[in-house]
Amino acid sequence: MIPVPVVVTVLGGWCAVYLADTLLKSSNSLKASYEDWLLTYGLSVSPFHLRWQTALFNRQFYNWGRWKPKFLYLWFSVGMVFGIVAMFGSVILLGKTLLQTLTQMLTEAPKAQNDRMLQVVVSVPSSGLCLRANEFGFVPLVFLLCFVLLSCPHQQVPGVNLPISQLTYFFSAILISGVIHEVGHGVAAIREQVRFNGFGIFIFIVYPGAFVDLFTTHLQLISPVQQLRIFCAGVWHNFVLGVASFMVLFLLPAILFPFYYTGVGALVTEVAEDSPANGPRGLFVGDLVTNLQDCPVYNVEDWNSCLGDISEKSQVGYCVSAATLQQLSFPARVYRRLDGTVECCSNNSLTDICFSYSNKLDSQLYACLPARKVIEASKVCRTNMDCHKDFVPSFCVTPSLENQTRLIRVKHPPHIDMLYVGHPLHLQYTVSLSSFVPRQNFLSIDLPVVIETFCKYLISLSGALAVINAVPCFALDGQWILNSFLEATLSSLIVEKQNRELVGFLILLAGSALLAANVALGLWMVTAR
Repeated sequence: MIPVPVVVTVLGGWCAVYLADTLLKSSNSLKASYEDWLLTYGLSVSPFHLRWQTALFNRQFYNWGRWKPKFLYLWFSVGMVFGIVAMFGSVILLGKTLLQTLTQMLTEAPKAQNDRMLQVVVSVPSSGLCLRANEFGFVPLVFLLCFVLLSCPHQQVPGVNLPISQLTYFFSAILISGVIHEVGHGVAAIREQVRFNGFGIFIFIVYPGAFVDLFTTHLQLISPVQQLRIFCAGVWHNFVLGVASFMVLFLLPAILFPFYYTGVGALVTEVAEDSPANGPRGLFVGDLVTNLQDCPVYNVEDWNSCLGDISEKSQVGYCVSAATLQQLSFPARVYRRLDGTVECCSNNSLTDICFSYSNKLDSQLYACLPARKVIEASKVCRTNMDCHKDFVPSFCVTPSLENQTRLIRVKHPPHIDMLYVGHPLHLQYTVSLSSFVPRQNFLSIDLPVVIETFCKYLISLSGALAVINAVPCFALDGQWILNSFLEATLSSLIVEKQNRELVGFLILLAGSALLAANVALGLWMVTAR
């Protein structure tokens, strides 16, 4: 959960800001100069909300909005089609997600979260659509929900299971996705001859976001199709940003080829202090992992896949000749652990492990053996048949460990193999790796990881904004997309504007209820389980 010092710092900071703002506005001598200063710099302060608006970028926005009119017309027309499709698609996705969540709750046999179509990861906006006064894209005090597609690096909630090390990526991706979203609205509005008043950025508690300020009267006077181009531009730009980030991620090995090579192993970039791999015979930053047991590792995906297979399958054994087995083993008392597994090493040694094997009579035998001497240069096996070679009597000896515990041989040449005993997931979560190996020593091993991680967050959060903002729900882009869509399509079927508005209201009510149900159940699934 969120650390108490962080909560105290955030609340204390906002209380200090709001108190200072209140005192300055209450002061007879400072009130006028303070309000002039806020007005000059476009600042406004309210509880847990700080906003900055400027006209500095107006010229740039107008240059973008008047650049190649035919291309922009085609660009935003495609965006309009995408926005309408996304509006209907988001309802289908939310409906399926809600059914999946309810099924998991009722059966009490939850599937892996990766099987779900959408996953709640954050509550609070980075952008949205709200025609309030003449502002476009700012939803102050309304909690939006960001759902992440399957490309999400981790389905995480800040303060629940999002590491502090990832917060920079998270908030940067939210801000960039929000800015790109609002740039789409602003440029489309200028293209449709709607007056552009300014651009701004805000912070709500700790979440950053952006908005554009348009002249509402102009917006209401243009045709419904023109309105659709403007309202759909935000989700369209978020979709394009997600696709662009995916392309960079997909082409990253080619982009970094002059500086980094891939396909030779997984490069260790960080080992947590509490990791079982941290030690004199463990892994170090800069080591190149090439094998886990007999599973070859060419990149990070192979590392994760191999650990997954090791976790799901039973413990592998190692071929040991009968002579070596007799030489290394020593008498030991055999007893059963609470989980039913057998232990035969009672010397409290950190280097000896209890191994089980079967003889020709198929009786189960146990021997306490020095792990490294048994495993080094040994072939992995499942049965004694795997060890028959050169007519040398051999046995397949298997570590007798507690349930879910595995003995894993990690090859990272030129160093001696690391022998890991524990749960495979603990090794996976406490060792960070990269698929990119620097060609020169002066190149950073962290740069490809930073680019990869940031691209994944952009894909996830920009995709989230595209999906969520398209939902026909109050205070989201979907509200205005729906209203304009109904005006453009139903004006001939439903003549009375009041009746069209009633239809729109009922659809928005249903969409809001669907979104709220997903939010409540989704957050419960993330935090309560």
